[in-house]
Amino acid sequence: MSLCLPRAALEALLFEDAPYGDLTTEALSLTCPGLMRFEARAAMVAALVEEAACLLELAGATVEIAVASGAVLAPGARILSARGPAASLLRGWKVAQTLIEIWSGVATCAREIVEAAPGAVVACTRKNSSGAKAFAVAAVRAGGATMHRLGLSETILVFPEHRAFLEGETLAEMAARLRRAAPEKMLAIEVKTLDDGIAAAFAGFDVIQAEKFAPEEIARLAEALRALPKPPRLAAAGGIAAANAAAFSRAGAQILVTSAPYFAPPRDVQVVLTRLSSE
Repeated sequence: MSLCLPRAALEALLFEDAPYGDLTTEALSLTCPGLMRFEARAAMVAALVEEAACLLELAGATVEIAVASGAVLAPGARILSARGPAASLLRGWKVAQTLIEIWSGVATCAREIVEAAPGAVVACTRKNSSGAKAFAVAAVRAGGATMHRLGLSETILVFPEHRAFLEGETLAEMAARLRRAAPEKMLAIEVKTLDDGIAAAFAGFDVIQAEKFAPEEIARLAEALRALPKPPRLAAAGGIAAANAAAFSRAGAQILVTSAPYFAPPRDVQVVLTRLSSE
């Protein structure tokens, strides 16, 4: 079983939901064995399946995975099945179901954007829910996209908000200073206008991130950058979704930066529990 998340994170989910046990199950004295099946109610891209299986195993069940994360599922497709004591199945049931539903929504949306613009790389931002980054990364990858930035520590991206504190420093001076401080890193900068994007390219930035440009503006910037001896990569950001991804890709954006998958609705997973004979 391949996991993206540490077992400790999954144990924490179980503990959060039942810190002092399952009162209903214990009060009913449910000790018989059972079978639990997870199935897709509608078409979806599966995500966090391995993590859900591990969670159920931590709850005391034996799990059989039917599909891996990243699989495209038709309605009714089996995701996993679990056997074990009723108490174990019921303890892990909703946490595992919710894990797959929420993050399969993210993966499905990411895949829709990827498929809409096969000529570009779809990169999802760090604007995911606080405390859920590991889940978001796993879901984004299941959807066939990549992460734009995992956080502030490993990438350089100069925003206009940074430049507000740098009076009198030219873009070329800024790029040179950044290369001295972090010589192994790519330098990216967010721009708001065509002229600023061209100026940043001449200053030596490796990635020009065009914020809230229309596809027509992206096309003009892409044409200007192609004329340079060593053109930087062009990223389009702001409002990127499946409906407009193709237009931005055709315009010349090589990277599509988006937060849209994080706001996708969960995908519905049907769970069926059956009592088994104790014999």
